[in-house]
Amino acid sequence: MGTEKNGTVNYLKRLFFIVSVAILLLMPVIKPAAITIKVASLVPEGSPWHRALVKIAAQWRKISDGRVLVKIYPGGVAGDETDTIRKMRINQIQAAMVTGKGLAYIHPDFYVYQLPFVARNDEELDYLFLRLRPELESLLEQKGFTLLAFSKSGWLRFFASKEAETPEQMRKLKLFSLEGHASIDRAMQAMGFQIVPLKANDVFAAMQGGMVEAFAAAPLVAASMQWFALAPNMNSFYWTPLTGALIMTDRAWSMIPSGLHSQLLASAESIMHDLYTEAMEVEQQAIDIMKENGLVIHPISEDNLEKWRQIAVSGFSFLIGDTISPEIYEQTMDILEEFRNH
Repeated sequence: MGTEKNGTVNYLKRLFFIVSVAILLLMPVIKPAAITIKVASLVPEGSPWHRALVKIAAQWRKISDGRVLVKIYPGGVAGDETDTIRKMRINQIQAAMVTGKGLAYIHPDFYVYQLPFVARNDEELDYLFLRLRPELESLLEQKGFTLLAFSKSGWLRFFASKEAETPEQMRKLKLFSLEGHASIDRAMQAMGFQIVPLKANDVFAAMQGGMVEAFAAAPLVAASMQWFALAPNMNSFYWTPLTGALIMTDRAWSMIPSGLHSQLLASAESIMHDLYTEAMEVEQQAIDIMKENGLVIHPISEDNLEKWRQIAVSGFSFLIGDTISPEIYEQTMDILEEFRNH
């Protein structure tokens, strides 16, 4: 009797096991829920920067097998950079492609490599990024952001409604300044410039109404935003580098499986690196098109260039210690001296 009972129990256990396995095999495979990352930027739709974001979105989807989805909000539809960063802090936006000024809004030490005539060319800027990266990443982490990739997109040049090759000529014009950067405005005012702080999306209308007569921008930006049509005089010299970064909130980054982090970072870095080559090719095409439509490029004599250097040094010197920490400024200048003496 006991043997028969044990046989029945064993049979039921085997039957339960078989049924359980069958149920598991028949159940659909449940994938982890997808994470949607909203990325905002001022870059115009269809521009090289926007196309880079589209590539990153496609690669991240592929790398993550659909677990990381990127939704892009280009052209300032999510607001200007200060708006975007505020929205990131309350999780309405999880990531952004921001300019160097946007980075400086997060932490003012990011102004250090954007000061006029600090880095003189792409090679110096690349070396500075490489050496300063640990410090810059730390600055972002302190504020709750993760650096995904740096970017560079050429150099800012002055555009004006009339010829303005010297600082004296530029002082007579109303000069656009990106709203939300009071320390830079004070520096420019200390140089004697008439500053008009505005959101980037308001510049064209302001120029139409005569509220703005000049601005500093990369040629590709001036072309894509159609600003050059109202300010067709471009100075040939470089003022500051057009830099930026793709950043994400620490909160959103931590929600992405850590096993994917290295691949996603490598993908973003590669695409942003390639962006510069494409941007420079498109920029030259844009300059050619602008010249066909009335753009005049004014070569700057060495004497006038020295005047610009002198006022830049005097105007921005008070930022050291007031806005930019002396430590990171000294480190920056030491790195550049090291590069130049190598």
